[in-house]
Amino acid sequence: MSKPTFRFTHYDLKEQRAGTIIEVTLSAVNNVRLMTATNFQRFKETLDYKYVGGVAKKSPLKLVIPENAHWHLIVDMEGHHGLAESKVKMVAAPQVQPKQKAS
Repeated sequence: MSKPTFRFTHYDLKEQRAGTIIEVTLSAVNNVRLMTATNFQRFKETLDYKYVGGVAKKSPLKLVIPENAHWHLIVDMEGHHGLAESKVKMVAAPQVQPKQKAS
C-alpha cells in the first residue's frame, strides 16, 4: 500500500452531525481537506477521493460538516513550501429544534 508523498497532519473528528462548524487555524497557506472515513482511507492509499475544502489562504477557515458521518480533517503541504502548524476546534454544533406543539 502506498501513501501520500507529502507531509500532512490528521485530525480524527469522530462522528459529527450535519451543520457542525469546524474552525481550522493555520500558520501558513496549506490545503485543508475534510473527508469521510471511506475517503480518508482512499486518501491514504493514494486513490481518488472526495473532500470539502481546498487551499486555505486565510486563517481561521470555517468548514461546515455536510452530512452525519465519521469525519477526518487533513492539513497538508502538497504544492506549498512546508507543513503549517494547525489547530482545529468545533465552533458550533447544530441545535436540535424542539418540536412545536400544535395550538
